[in-house]
Amino acid sequence: MRTRNENKEQLVRQKALELIVSQGFEGFSMQKLAKAAEVSPATLYIYYKDKEDLITSIGIEIGQKFSENILKDFDPNLPFAEGMRIQWRNRAKYAIENKLETEFYEQIRSSSFRDKVMESFVEDFKSSMGHFVKNAIKHKELNPMPLEVFWSVAYSPLYNLIRFHNEGRSMGGKPFAFSEEIMDQTLDLVLKALKP
Repeated sequence: MRTRNENKEQLVRQKALELIVSQGFEGFSMQKLAKAAEVSPATLYIYYKDKEDLITSIGIEIGQKFSENILKDFDPNLPFAEGMRIQWRNRAKYAIENKLETEFYEQIRSSSFRDKVMESFVEDFKSSMGHFVKNAIKHKELNPMPLEVFWSVAYSPLYNLIRFHNEGRSMGGKPFAFSEEIMDQTLDLVLKALKP
């Protein structure tokens, strides 16, 4: 039986991310991955049982990394504005520094892999964020609202700024680069919209 080679495994993972982001799940195959990673197809099966196992494993790894980074220096007992500022900084930093992984994760979120990947890390994340939102409502720092409304107002503006940054342009093709100043200006507007 052949042994695992950590460097080769990382190369396979990186090439899988690149292929899936550029070609989607439908265009991705183990054969294409073996060719891109310059390994034999049999080598892939040392690391992963099959295509689904590979995609799920990478999705779980990225989801856990994403969750850890978002919750870094975050305490659900923080005042609402301070907690939101940390959330926005952490989310922006992760998404910009890990563009390929972020794009992969977005594809996972709208695929049949979603539930299996998200169940691996979402409980701690949901618990922390749920506690944060309940505290904010209790302290009259946040209007009660459905979760979907909260998320749409609280985070969609940030992800639009990141998308503009990653594309290098905003509406109408104007050049755009993400900055802390633009992030803070947008967050201030979001906080005003969410406050009672």
